Amino acid sequence: MIHRSRALPRVLAALALVLGVAGALLSPAQQARAADPAYRVLLFSKTAGFRHDSIPAGIQAVRDLGAANNFTVTATEEAGAFTSANLAGYKAVVFLSTTGDVLDSAQQTALQGYVDGGGGFLGVHAAADTEYDWPYYQQLVGAWFKSHPAIQQATVRTEDRAHAATAHLGRTWSRTDEWYNYRTNPRATAHVLQSLDEGSYSGGEMAGDHPITWCHPQGTGRSFYTGLGHTQESYADPALRALLLGGIRYAAGYAQADCRAESGYTPLYDGSTAGWSQAGPGGFTSADATLSAQGGMGLYWYQAKQFTSYSLKLDWRMPGDDNSGVFVGFPASADPDSAVQQGYEIQIDASDAADRTTGSVYGFKSADLAARDRALNPPGSWNTYEIRVEGERLQVFLNGVKINDFTNTDPARSLQQGHIGIQNHAAGDDISFRNIRIKELGSPPPTTTYEGEAYTSSQGVQAADHAPASGGRTLGYIENGDWAGYGQTSLSGVRSFTARVSSAGAGGTLQLRSGSATGPVVGSVTVPNTGGWETFTTVSTTLPGTASGPLFLTFSGGAGSLFDVDTFTLGR
Repeated sequence: MIHRSRALPRVLAALALVLGVAGALLSPAQQARAADPAYRVLLFSKTAGFRHDSIPAGIQAVRDLGAANNFTVTATEEAGAFTSANLAGYKAVVFLSTTGDVLDSAQQTALQGYVDGGGGFLGVHAAADTEYDWPYYQQLVGAWFKSHPAIQQATVRTEDRAHAATAHLGRTWSRTDEWYNYRTNPRATAHVLQSLDEGSYSGGEMAGDHPITWCHPQGTGRSFYTGLGHTQESYADPALRALLLGGIRYAAGYAQADCRAESGYTPLYDGSTAGWSQAGPGGFTSADATLSAQGGMGLYWYQAKQFTSYSLKLDWRMPGDDNSGVFVGFPASADPDSAVQQGYEIQIDASDAADRTTGSVYGFKSADLAARDRALNPPGSWNTYEIRVEGERLQVFLNGVKINDFTNTDPARSLQQGHIGIQNHAAGDDISFRNIRIKELGSPPPTTTYEGEAYTSSQGVQAADHAPASGGRTLGYIENGDWAGYGQTSLSGVRSFTARVSSAGAGGTLQLRSGSATGPVVGSVTVPNTGGWETFTTVSTTLPGTASGPLFLTFSGGAGSLFDVDTFTLGR
């Protein structure tokens, strides 16, 4: 939307709504992503300790993967390649069985700046036996090598079958390798993709919890590590090559995944359908720890327990433009329509109106479409939802990225207690689910969310129509010196403020004042240019908790329209 003189005719807002919906219909969520654009990978195999004879086979395997998958590989053992200028030309850096102290302090600084600034790192096998005197490297690789028994066969458990590196594998994988023990368990700081069954071999020393492949965000970049790959034969194994390819694509930013550390979750479905029930026609088949939809329209719901405050995670895949959803907060019923009328659906659908496509709270609130499209893997690939319910607040994360934040205000519905379920929409809507798990949370701090345009007094501002906004409108036309008051609020005990904002203008500063537009300033946030009036981001600040009276927002910045406020949340 072109934004704006206050006298601008409202026909432009209507046009923006049409264009916004059209954009949603044609967004990357609608169709499979094209092949990855050409990119470069730096492969580093310098050793200052033990040297693996499998390094040449590993280099050739990565070169072969690059030739088949549109990336070129620069293989080097020259540490001089680690300068900021040189690393900027690569999407990912691979440490292939490096050992010992291989980088000087300037080179370490360059690598740290590269990864923390958005680059990708992939460590293979003895990459964990590297840079013991550099504390940051332990954080980057995830854990340092401790010891290993003799080469032998062992059972590898696949804990995550959604990540591009492991989605091709079964629940277990029997293979021969050199199995590392690590000085620390990385599970607290990384997302574990594979672990070893210590009962299947001799010499495991990690007390039965033995991660062997993991990933994690690192700054604004990404890190992936696998302990596999000691033997020359490993690199001829198509399954290991697929694992390496998935790891490279994740590190390079072309395969999206939720690599946040995860603990405390209880499986609801991981091959067993105990506790589940079908409401309505159709259903799901269960095979290979995967639920696949058949017919419809029905709902497969977990009847064994209702949940109140929780984090629900599940992996899903659709092969094309299919339709399904995840329902939360509905009462027990054999009628699937009860979930529609009394619960909320987090939609899975490649093409529909903004409030009815992937990541939306169906019919109520669109996802942040730009964030959603950046986080979404294309049809045919697995994606991971986290649906976080605390009180009447519902947050949706896609592959670890927050894409929706909704608060229920409908007295006919409540998120504070209810069941969860997955939809089988219709014949031809082919959707699959894996690894449905839940973590029950403690009582959340009380929060209240308000619409920005619901002001009770103001100067200068107006409501603005924007399809992706909550309720389709924002507090808009904000210029320097304007303000908005909210007589329905109270700052008593408020300790946090979060706002959903957008800007194609100069951005500016939002001040929180107590009691009036000239009252004491209790907090402020800076609002950046977000790239468009319908491109939203979240800004937040803490408050002292000692203010009282209603909230007033005052605005300052440069010339012209500064920014819009969609919603804001006060936390006590």
